[in-house]
Amino acid sequence: MAKDIPVSPLKVELPPLPPLKGVRLGVAAAGLRYQGRPDVMMMEFAPGTTVAGVFTSNKCPGAPVDWCRAALKGEAARALVVNAGNANVFTGRAGVETVEATAAAAAALVGSKPSEVFLASTGVIGQVMPHDKLTAALPALHASLKENGWADAARGIMTTDTFPKACARTATIHGTKVIIAGIAKGSGMVAPDMATMLCFVATDAAIPAAALQSALRKGVEASFNRTTVDSDTSTSDTVLLFATGQAQHDRVSPLSASALGDFQTQLNALLLDLALQVVRDGEGAQKLIKVEVKGAVSDSSAKRIGMAIANSPLVKTAIAGEDANWGRIVMAVGKAGEPADRDRLSVAVGGTWMAKDGGVVDGYDEAPVVEHMKGREIDIAVDLGLGKGESTVWTCDLTHGYIDINGSYRS
Repeated sequence: MAKDIPVSPLKVELPPLPPLKGVRLGVAAAGLRYQGRPDVMMMEFAPGTTVAGVFTSNKCPGAPVDWCRAALKGEAARALVVNAGNANVFTGRAGVETVEATAAAAAALVGSKPSEVFLASTGVIGQVMPHDKLTAALPALHASLKENGWADAARGIMTTDTFPKACARTATIHGTKVIIAGIAKGSGMVAPDMATMLCFVATDAAIPAAALQSALRKGVEASFNRTTVDSDTSTSDTVLLFATGQAQHDRVSPLSASALGDFQTQLNALLLDLALQVVRDGEGAQKLIKVEVKGAVSDSSAKRIGMAIANSPLVKTAIAGEDANWGRIVMAVGKAGEPADRDRLSVAVGGTWMAKDGGVVDGYDEAPVVEHMKGREIDIAVDLGLGKGESTVWTCDLTHGYIDINGSYRS
């Protein structure tokens, strides 16, 4: 945890994560930026592991993102190396040399090609990483990898996070139980243009890379792409999904979606759980906000309207101040650039309809809304009355804590 940042009141306790066949993992302290805490995490995967990935849409991505995009074409993974404290972004040739050296060092340890090593970095942008410290830490780290290292791994990738984030689910493929386990980090610079942070998921299922990629894209769209903390899309966003193939189930055809129905359901649930943990840990967050939009002309229109509400500083600060100012919600709907009719619009907070058909509800009593605003989880509902489009997104409030954390991030 970053120094002097209080633990989020929305914290989720770290759940137990079972060992997963074909995965060994652990952490080490390389001293890249933080002192006295782990800042490098490594996973080693069994031979034959397939991989899928989704990455940031930011046009200034870090060198690790470029590396992973290229490595993904090989559809195979043997290792993952992640560091915290330095994002390795906007570092030019030095950034490229860092990923090349890291991948080569990890590949030598696991006996693979460098292109089978995946990399991610998180932390300060624009500072050259002392990759000699990183590669020097890898031999001892690799020697200490273990099957039950998930909790340490979740802590080792934290930056301004105030609690580690993890989740596990079980699914059935052809009648055989498989495990899905994942960790994530994220607190600020979080917006839905792909992953919104770092997330690493593994399963013991045997799934071809193409089918794995399709499942991951669907899961990300239903989770991370519907969350926002501050509307800023990170340069390092990465979600990787590894399938070790150690579970003994019948073969999954690359073109068979039906065999992966339960797997997709459980993967979606795991990714949403992790995404909401990130929002709960939003920098300075005191409240989790759910925004449901219905009656839009399309689902995509509903999502854009929901994100306009979720990203509005005025809406977020009103909720931080526990002010039942529904006018700010109306404003955000109108600025989204999507079809909307003031005289058909309805707004509710905490299940109480405050405005309908362009005006305040007759006999509207603000008391239950005020009481709802005092809670930790806030529900906003909007009905545009135009069609059948709907979407749900999540965000957090905007407090003085966000300014305090980001005003001194590098110091």
